[in-house]
Amino acid sequence: MALQQLGLPGGFSLLLAQLWLGWYGLDVLNHVLRRWLPQDQLHQLQSRLLRPGYLLLGAMVLISEVDSLQDLALAPMGQVFDVSVSAGKVFNALLVIYLVLVGCGPPAVGLAWLLQRAVRMSDGSRKATELMLRYAVVGLGLVSVAVHLGLNTTALIAVAGGLSVGLGFGIKEVFSNFVSGLWLLFEGSVRPGEVLMLDGDPCEVRKLGLRATLLWRDRDNAELLIPNQTFFTEAATTYTASDRMRRSQVSVGAAYHHDPALVIALLEATALSVPRVLKQPAPKGLLLNYGDSAINYGLRFWIANPMDNVSICSAVNQAIWHAFQREGIEIPFPQQVQYTIATQPADQA
Repeated sequence: MALQQLGLPGGFSLLLAQLWLGWYGLDVLNHVLRRWLPQDQLHQLQSRLLRPGYLLLGAMVLISEVDSLQDLALAPMGQVFDVSVSAGKVFNALLVIYLVLVGCGPPAVGLAWLLQRAVRMSDGSRKATELMLRYAVVGLGLVSVAVHLGLNTTALIAVAGGLSVGLGFGIKEVFSNFVSGLWLLFEGSVRPGEVLMLDGDPCEVRKLGLRATLLWRDRDNAELLIPNQTFFTEAATTYTASDRMRRSQVSVGAAYHHDPALVIALLEATALSVPRVLKQPAPKGLLLNYGDSAINYGLRFWIANPMDNVSICSAVNQAIWHAFQREGIEIPFPQQVQYTIATQPADQA
């Protein structure tokens, strides 16, 4: 073999070859799991659990070939709160912390789903329950790590006291945003899928996180991170709290010599011809005011998705232009008329 030609022992070369084949075997497993798991979940499973776990297992197998894992586990690593810590304890603690952080998601999602079915809670309450279950599992995992390291209760109380001081002075805003996020989820006022108006633009809530809420703005495909506490201190308009339907409006002017009743009927019929305008509630045309050079009309209509408002308004405006051209309705532009008044000179009076 090529590895043996490099001077490696035969058994060690065979082991490296087996580990190399096992690494490519993960790609085969990836193709098999693709039939049952979505792409994003499969990517997370591969990148966060399977491949890191395989690398850790391979490293342990290689180390066991040249040294004893039990002897390495007993190697002293120092002291924490007057408690001696060995390499084995540190390794086990880090492994537990990583598994808890990575693996707490699916059990929390499943338990929250069961609670939702049992007590018929809302989707926002389910997501809040899921989030709190994750933090509870992480907290229990950290406590178990501390107990595994042999830390006494006095040390744990000292750590908790230090964290409380940090919350009071250093990370007060982070803690406030965390509590605000939980409250928003339980209340249901800001939840994934909600459409909020920020600075005149509709934004869809994608994720309610620990510190901030992730929103997506359609017009420039931008993602916005808004601190959770902002929704408690500033007003926000939502179009999906109880219903996703939104009323929209476009404005247009028509010349004075056209009958307003005919113009209003044409506007309402034109709105009904646009595909994404809802038939019920029916579009409503209104005479808004008398302008300097035109009668100003408004056309109000309903749409199903607030994120489509701009494109639907554009389609309605184009349909109005074609309808006015077809029916001979004039859209006047501002103009001024000058009159010349003949007067006699003052010396001829």
